[in-house]
Amino acid sequence: MTGRPADVVPVGGWSRWQRSWWYHAVVAAQTWRGSVAGAVVFPFLFLVAMGVGVGHLVSQHVGQVGGESYLDFLAPSLLATAAMQLGQDESLWPVLGAIKWTRTYHAAVATPLDPEDVFVGKLSWVLTRGFVTSVIYTAVIGIFGALHSWWALTLPLVSDLVTLAFAAPLLTWAARSQSDGPFVTYYRFGTVPMFLFSATFYPVSAYPAALRPLVQIVPLYHGVALARAAATGRAQIGPVMAHVAVLAAMAVVGVVLGRRAMRRRLVD
Repeated sequence: MTGRPADVVPVGGWSRWQRSWWYHAVVAAQTWRGSVAGAVVFPFLFLVAMGVGVGHLVSQHVGQVGGESYLDFLAPSLLATAAMQLGQDESLWPVLGAIKWTRTYHAAVATPLDPEDVFVGKLSWVLTRGFVTSVIYTAVIGIFGALHSWWALTLPLVSDLVTLAFAAPLLTWAARSQSDGPFVTYYRFGTVPMFLFSATFYPVSAYPAALRPLVQIVPLYHGVALARAAATGRAQIGPVMAHVAVLAAMAVVGVVLGRRAMRRRLVD
């Protein structure tokens, strides 16, 4: 894939949504160098700074966190937050831009592609990129010695579930939006609080008792808890299924509403 996206055509027999996915893949092939830092370098630096640096101080003054070292506690939660961030970054401005500013999606539906094909292709590409990124991230966590169970092999799947749970509803929102102003508000009052207060950096037990139920209904909390359970192998089936159910419900609602929203925006 060395030419422009329009110069590279997938083989025959591909479904229409796969052709939409292929477009995003070819575009990414031209711009992948700019994403290397986010996928490889930043996770490594963050784990060194927080997991090793801050973790050393925590070990000296506090000891274990949640029954494990701070590095073991923190590393899988950073994977979940990275998955959330990727789902958001790929589903807000890029989708609104393709609809409102560059009108790429309007051009797509002028071909045999349907709006649903555009939606599914985009969402499938987000999951593809998320899976590749999470495999790299999981490998970095393993290099730091923070994986303690064969269940850690499911971390890329956990990461993709988190990505889908955020990407599908936000893609739907972007398909309905007329401007990007609300996106900035969401990042300030949604993304940042979730990143800080989803038991990412310290356990739920560190919060006042009155606030713990609020923390546990935050969507990212379920992704963090699920990733931590996979990395350590210490989890009960009931809580794990509850976390999966919440994230899956977010994804299903987002997909159902998103297909309709894309059709209304591009055709109706």
